This record gives sequence, C-alpha cells and structure tokens, in this order.
Amino acid sequence: MTDGVSGLARRLEAGDVRLGVSLARAKDTRRVQALAAASEAGGWRWLLALSTGTLAYGLLRRNPRLAEAGRHMLASGVLAAATKTTVKRIVHRTRPNVLMDEGFYEKGWFGPNVGPWQSFPSGHSAMSVAVASAAGRAYPEIRGVATAAALGVVGAQVLRGAHFPSDVVAGALIGLTSEAVAHELAIGRDRIAACAARTGEAGR
Repeated sequence: MTDGVSGLARRLEAGDVRLGVSLARAKDTRRVQALAAASEAGGWRWLLALSTGTLAYGLLRRNPRLAEAGRHMLASGVLAAATKTTVKRIVHRTRPNVLMDEGFYEKGWFGPNVGPWQSFPSGHSAMSVAVASAAGRAYPEIRGVATAAALGVVGAQVLRGAHFPSDVVAGALIGLTSEAVAHELAIGRDRIAACAARTGEAGR
C-alpha cells in the first residue's frame, strides 16, 4: 500500500515537472518577460503598499468600509506571507528555470533557504490571491476584476519558469485560506467589541 502511494506521488510529481517545463518553454521571450515584469505587482512590496494605502486613504476620508477593506487586505496578505515563508523554510524544491537552464532538480526537507531552491509554494500566488479575495469580499462589485488580476499573476509564475503548476496551486490555496482565517478573526474582533460596548452601556 505504501509503495503504491509513493509510486503515485512520484508519477504526479513527474507529471507536474513535465507540465511546468512545457509551459515555461517561452520564458526567455520578450512577451513572457514583459508578463513576468507585470506580475511583480503580485509581489509583497506592491501588495503591502496597496493594502496600507487603502487603509490609510479610508481613514483619511473617514470611510469605514474602505478602511476596513484595507485592514482586511493587509491582514490577509500578512497571514499569507507568513504561511508561505514558513512552508518554504520547511520544503525545498528547485525552480523550473533551474532545471531548464542548469539541468538540475531536487526536492526535500529543510534545504538551502535561497531563492532558486524555494519553488514551493508560490509566494506571489499566495499573496495576490489573499489580497484579491479580501478586496472582493469588501467590494463584491470588483470581485471579478480582482480575481482576474490575481489569476494573471498566478499564471505568469508558471509561464516565466519561476514555479511548477503545483507550486501555484498550493500558493493559491494558502491565499484563500489566509483570507478566510483573517475574515473569521475580524468577525470575532467585532463581536468582542460589540459585547464590550453593550457591557459598558449596561453599566452606566
């Protein structure tokens, strides 16, 4: 039974590697390089700036909905970033571009904590999906656009040879989970605040 499971896992991994390499064949073309550059909008610096900027602008404009959207985007993104960083430090996997350019592929536990060995999971996918999901929850009218933008970032990571398909799927799942957890925490926070307010009013 164990041999069957491990054999299936190896076949799935081999298929994932083949698909990743096949999809990244055009990674050095100008078109894909331009797409890769645009996908950097899904990096942590840009998403942090977007989230904090939304929060600050909402507070400045005294717009509770916008401020809460920024707060939720920030919390979701930070949680996704912390999760993907933790997983990257536990699991090492060389990136598709390393395999394609150097003919080297390896995966395992607690390997080198450097970029070429950190294919799993995709941080860009995790954070862009988390922030897009948070924005879409706050403003359902932009959910389609936010989702499309996040999926664009996710797809670009495979085309540019930075991640295998399973890496971006794992990253997207981390993003979705992080946003859901951040949302539940916010609900709990609001309930505690409401309970405290009622208690204070009752004691007057």
